[in-house]
Amino acid sequence: MMKKSVNIAVMLTALFSLLCSLAYASPQEWQKIKRPIPGSPEPIGSYSNGCIIGAQALPYKGDGYQVIRKNRNRYYGHPDMIDYLQRLGKKVKAAGLPTMLIGDIAMPGGGRFLTGHASHQMGLDADIWLRMGTMSDQDALNSDGKGLLVVDRKAQRVDERVWNNNHALLIKLAAEDPKVTRIFVNPAIKLKLCQSAGNQRAWLHKVRPWFGHDSHFHVRLTCPKGASYCENQAPVPAGDGCGSELYSWFEPPKPTKTPSEPKAVPQAPPLCQQILNAPNRSEWLE
Repeated sequence: MMKKSVNIAVMLTALFSLLCSLAYASPQEWQKIKRPIPGSPEPIGSYSNGCIIGAQALPYKGDGYQVIRKNRNRYYGHPDMIDYLQRLGKKVKAAGLPTMLIGDIAMPGGGRFLTGHASHQMGLDADIWLRMGTMSDQDALNSDGKGLLVVDRKAQRVDERVWNNNHALLIKLAAEDPKVTRIFVNPAIKLKLCQSAGNQRAWLHKVRPWFGHDSHFHVRLTCPKGASYCENQAPVPAGDGCGSELYSWFEPPKPTKTPSEPKAVPQAPPLCQQILNAPNRSEWLE
């Protein structure tokens, strides 16, 4: 009888000789995976080039949170991420905040997306909307166009008409968890947080300015303890990140003499390639 789990050691030894002949793992192949890869939870590779064995689905609703865009099938993550989001939801509820809306985490097997994300590939990234409050089941399923833009893109500052203290508190609660390594927000949001944080500023260290992220923020967890195939990022620089590094985001872009060439998409890690070519892959494909 065929085993129901993916044994990493066996895959490394028995299938290694096939790697040279494997086709490139295109994003389309990861979209075909409809169920988690059976096995002990194992994030493989890096945040922007990896996959996951043993992902878990986040329940659609829980204390303080609601999953949106369920039809995308991107609500799977490493157990650390699932626990984190449920833990954060309880903090949100205890703080009296409106319901937290959770967007994309990862696909059932992780891997590269056709559209929308460069990262979110091994179940340790999650998007949390800046719109807050429970959605109807219909709106939660078809939520395109229902986000909340909190940044005036022309002025490069938060839009004071829509930004409020609930947004700042939600990001603060998200950042204070010890498993969080980074939270990506629009530079204008980081600036507003720096200006309003007061004396308790330690959590700002993890909040990093990045392109976009003006209607949601992006939480990234550190690699789980003992996850030997998971690659952590370099540590965040010391300090609260409210100085020259932040202000550099608001400087005019420097002119370039020649257009930069598009970056080649890296080949998936060997273990991820092997998952797509495993003899029992029909168990998790559509």
